Amino acid sequence: MDEQEKKSHLPLYPVPQNAPHVSAGMNVLDFPAGQRPKATDVSPWYGVYRAASRAGFTLVELLVVMVIIGLLAALVLPNYMGRERAARSQTARTQIELLGTALDTFRLDIGRYPTSEEGLDALRRKPSNADRWDGPYLKKEVPQDPWGKPYVYRSPGEHGSYDLFSYGADGVPGGDSDNRDILSWEG
Repeated sequence: MDEQEKKSHLPLYPVPQNAPHVSAGMNVLDFPAGQRPKATDVSPWYGVYRAASRAGFTLVELLVVMVIIGLLAALVLPNYMGRERAARSQTARTQIELLGTALDTFRLDIGRYPTSEEGLDALRRKPSNADRWDGPYLKKEVPQDPWGKPYVYRSPGEHGSYDLFSYGADGVPGGDSDNRDILSWEG
């Protein structure tokens, strides 16, 4: 590329009035090497173009950010998962208490708790032999436990007038942590 071609590829920028030895339409290469003005004298946009040419992130910068995000996720996710498990157990306890309140209201109206055959459905739909039924005793359908399984209801119960419980996450009797049974008689 000869000298003339180099000059033709350089853009012409608006020249500030106070720039020494520079007039409108001049190209930086028009000056001898020792007398060339600074780029900031020729163009007030010099800093903007220079910053734009360096815009973006390097691969190393992106990798560092990804490692930091990974470390934060490793610290936060276990705490979140532990809280979710505790929240499910607490939700089951709360639902059992609310179902217990509905069962007590049923007993006050009818004089007895629903039988095991009638189940918790008697809180929403009138059983055939319940003349004084004044329900529904639940505003919505009988909920499932937080793990998506139905609550177990027995009346008469082994631990009181009725037993109401959830088998926990595993759905089988016993267990600890998430698999621990949530029982109405343990309050």
